[in-house]
Amino acid sequence: MAFGFFKKKEPAATPTPASPAAPLPDDPTVEPPPEKKGLLKRLTKAISKTRMILSRKVLGLVGLGQKIDDDILEKLEEAMIEADFGVETSGFLMDVVRSAWKNSTIETTDQVLPFLQKDLKHRLTHRGNALNFAKAGPSVILVVGVNGAGKTTSVAKLAWYLTSIGKKVVLAAADTFRAAAVEQLKTWSQRIGCEIVTGADRADPASVAHRGAERLLESGADVLLVDTAGRLHTQKNLMDELRKIHAACAAKKIEGAPHETILVLDATTGQNALNQADMFKQAANVTGLFLAKLDGTAKGGAVLTINERVEIPVKFVGLGEGVEDMQPFDADQFVDALFDLKDLASAQATGEPA
Repeated sequence: MAFGFFKKKEPAATPTPASPAAPLPDDPTVEPPPEKKGLLKRLTKAISKTRMILSRKVLGLVGLGQKIDDDILEKLEEAMIEADFGVETSGFLMDVVRSAWKNSTIETTDQVLPFLQKDLKHRLTHRGNALNFAKAGPSVILVVGVNGAGKTTSVAKLAWYLTSIGKKVVLAAADTFRAAAVEQLKTWSQRIGCEIVTGADRADPASVAHRGAERLLESGADVLLVDTAGRLHTQKNLMDELRKIHAACAAKKIEGAPHETILVLDATTGQNALNQADMFKQAANVTGLFLAKLDGTAKGGAVLTINERVEIPVKFVGLGEGVEDMQPFDADQFVDALFDLKDLASAQATGEPA
């Protein structure tokens, strides 16, 4: 496929004005965002499968407060692997636990989970989880990912989130090789109340990004969100396309653009998500992750595996299909939901599984 920047004359990309944001009572996608205090409950439900396995397996190992030994640590590692932390991450975390045990930081099994909670919160936050914005002037955010990962829906969710915190947003529908993606974003833009820039079917994606950057400056908006193509069959194609989109933004003299490149991963796909993360990390300067589809069927350990493997901070999680079913990633609440020590203590007292 040809991606040459302005190699052939394409019909001009035109902005589509959005209708003013208005409540749509029959449309659940426009409900206000859930309060932060409800996120713990939502996350607990979302990662219930992992938590159930951990509660059942771990309670018998750590709830009695006996002295730690190699046999207990081996069983704990097996429980983590079964809960889909992944062999690599489980082994790494248990190396940390073993090191803490050997240097007497922890000595009894009841100290293991509080120690892991503190350690995991550090691992999930030390790279920074906040969205990057320009220090001055408008910001440009690219969203990348393979088709099927929930990329375009995640773009809409990000637009809704940014609008909800008072940002004026322009969308650039640069996934021009999927007409459905463009139409989907048009619909979302009308519901959210933000402007969208589109191009002709199969137009050069960089030309749409260029026009989006132009509208960003013309309209005085705060953020340009660019939905990039997800069907590029080789890493070279991906690198070339993203390089041209970068150049398109730079041509409009938006200093530092793009200020964030968000990779959308389907949190339910395990090794496939890791493979995609590796590819995009090499092909693009990915600065943050949006873990989509972290619903009741997902295994929460995948979040830790992805975080350790790709070394890119998780910035957002998608918890369902509606636009409100997403949140900025809160590592403290995520780890508290994964290792609910209060439930474990209650289960220990009653003899029931947590």
